[in-house]
Amino acid sequence: MFSHLALVGATGAVGGLIRRLLEERNYPFERITFLASARSAGQKLAFRGTEHTVQLLRPEAFDDIDLCLASTPDDVARDFIPDAVRRGTLVVDESGAWRMDPTVPLVVPEVNPTAVDGHRGLIASPNCSTTQMVVAMKPLHDFGRIRRVVVSTYQATSGAGVAGQRDLTQGTHAFLHNQAYEYETFKHPIAFNLIPQIGSPKQDGYTSEEIKMVLETRKIFGDESLRICPTCVRVPVSNCHSESILVETDRKISAAKARELFHDAAGISLIDNLDAGEYPMPMHCNDSDDVFIGRIREDLSCDNGLSFWCVSDNLRKGAATNAVQIAELLIERGLSAKRK
Repeated sequence: MFSHLALVGATGAVGGLIRRLLEERNYPFERITFLASARSAGQKLAFRGTEHTVQLLRPEAFDDIDLCLASTPDDVARDFIPDAVRRGTLVVDESGAWRMDPTVPLVVPEVNPTAVDGHRGLIASPNCSTTQMVVAMKPLHDFGRIRRVVVSTYQATSGAGVAGQRDLTQGTHAFLHNQAYEYETFKHPIAFNLIPQIGSPKQDGYTSEEIKMVLETRKIFGDESLRICPTCVRVPVSNCHSESILVETDRKISAAKARELFHDAAGISLIDNLDAGEYPMPMHCNDSDDVFIGRIREDLSCDNGLSFWCVSDNLRKGAATNAVQIAELLIERGLSAKRK
């Protein structure tokens, strides 16, 4: 058990979910400290029946912290995490700052739990769109070895933060009432629209979000030969990311076998009855920790191809839940001692 736990970014959307999950899952510790920037320091938060004052995020705050769960922007993570690790704190980081550092494990507990064993004081949690995809890929990869993935994402506005969700609700209201609305987050209207760009432009016409899915998936599976072609799209949905995934495998996997593999896999819920109109949809997957799979079918264009539909709550499994699961995994694997 970790004696003293810290939560950085405690007042944010993901931080609030982590607080809730720590309570719901009864994560064991003796003391907890909530940390945030100067803008949020001093706020009062209720946790397990006690009121806590949010403390200022600064190097000295980690002097007696055993484990830190952090949900911050990348630049903040780059600033504070090295100091925290030097002071002996084990950090589970939600940001993208350290994911591709070769010395930092990138972990999804259902997929590569043993990766935590080699940590050097820091463990990274992947991007939300990557997380649900690799959970879905895991049972198929174990059975038939995936060699190629074509994925199109349909990503909710919550992935762009509270302001992104506000753009959806207020932009929709303005559209319906023929009023002007100045979008805060998106370059184009999201109400009644799709935006086929998430992140900044990167190499060969791909965006930063798409490149994350390629590089992070390869790192998590430890397989640089995986061929991945992603297209990431922002859609007018408040929460839960959806993905259309086509995998090509070395060993053929029938649709029936895939249903069996998904049914038996940790962290996956199967909803797959096209005749009855039953399949995962964001409105039904909200506030769940599972990755939901449906529309499973063999690819008509490739002998060893399999297509399916995948939905998951990007704020929970895509962020908060995965961090808490990593914290639980550390205890399960006996890695609760501080690293100096």
